[in-house]
Amino acid sequence: MLIVIENVLTSDEVALFRQRLATAAWKDGASTAGTRSIAVKQNLQLPRTDPEAQDLGQKILRKLGSHPEFVSASLAEKIWPPVFNCYRDGGHYGTHSDAALMRLPEAGLTLRSDLSATLFLSDPEDYDGGELLAETPFGAQAVKLPAGDMVLYPSSSLHQVTPVTRGERVCAITWLQSAVADNHLRALLYDLDCSIRALSPGRAKDDPDIDRLIHVYHNLVRQWAQV
Repeated sequence: MLIVIENVLTSDEVALFRQRLATAAWKDGASTAGTRSIAVKQNLQLPRTDPEAQDLGQKILRKLGSHPEFVSASLAEKIWPPVFNCYRDGGHYGTHSDAALMRLPEAGLTLRSDLSATLFLSDPEDYDGGELLAETPFGAQAVKLPAGDMVLYPSSSLHQVTPVTRGERVCAITWLQSAVADNHLRALLYDLDCSIRALSPGRAKDDPDIDRLIHVYHNLVRQWAQV
């Protein structure tokens, strides 16, 4: 299941990010690829230790923590520090899968990758190609979103970034460990929470039907969560 989270960053915030990233010290992204994916990865990245990347990454994490749609869709328990990448001049990332376990020794963090996330920082009209193609049970789905929007997709899926043939595609990517590891169960919880949020406006704060739905939601989370 692919879920689009709109307006993670405002247009003004995107402009500030792009301004700061324009002078960033980009490095060859192949240095962070695995033994197999290095053969299909051609992009630029900012190192984890880059001060600019760390500061901008923290800004993204603060935004995600207060974004109701993201919280509902991900039920994130742990989040990998965002990584900034840039694709241009034919840059691409061929079909690959993300590592199941990701370790960040300097932070004492080990994360099981349940969800992958791409936050777009370039508008679609600014570049050709660069679609995120994620395989789903219904075939490959192409994603190319407005700047400031994010897509969540299962880390277990095969996916790729198609070659950028014009312009520049700048994104932030991250990986999440969810409190509910099962993609199907998490999707059911997301649908239920979306319905609760859609039905709640205009109803009394103590509406018994809404309260019962919330009761069911939290009991399902309690049953399925792994924390």
